[in-house]
Amino acid sequence: MGDEQEQGFVIRDRRGRGEDAPPPPPAATPPSPEPTAAESHHAESQAHAGHLPVNFSSFVISMGSSSLMLMGEQLDPQQPAMPLNLPQAKEIIDLLSMLEEKTRGNLTSDEQVVMKDMLYALRMKFVSLTSGKSTLHTP
Repeated sequence: MGDEQEQGFVIRDRRGRGEDAPPPPPAATPPSPEPTAAESHHAESQAHAGHLPVNFSSFVISMGSSSLMLMGEQLDPQQPAMPLNLPQAKEIIDLLSMLEEKTRGNLTSDEQVVMKDMLYALRMKFVSLTSGKSTLHTP
């Protein structure tokens, strides 16, 4: 039994592949806890290409930016402005509010600041839009 080696098995999923499609690459080794030089370079190049790293703060910023755009903010002057959609903007604000409540005590101080500042800005923008809108409909 000392000479025998345990052999693994290979799963090949051929769904959605044509006959001409090349076979999938061989299975990679499991990722190490330390990032490799290639992974570090990839993360660094993403940061330089204008992509934020994927973390809690970037998620909050992304959601907040979406809400701002729905409230008429034009974040990129080269893109056409989105039509106002206040109910959807409020839904994002409510989601972030719920997330703030559910993560209370589990965020770093930087993450808390990003969440607090984003919610403040979104709420103020929403209130300014809805309070001005309600006075327009009054005769």
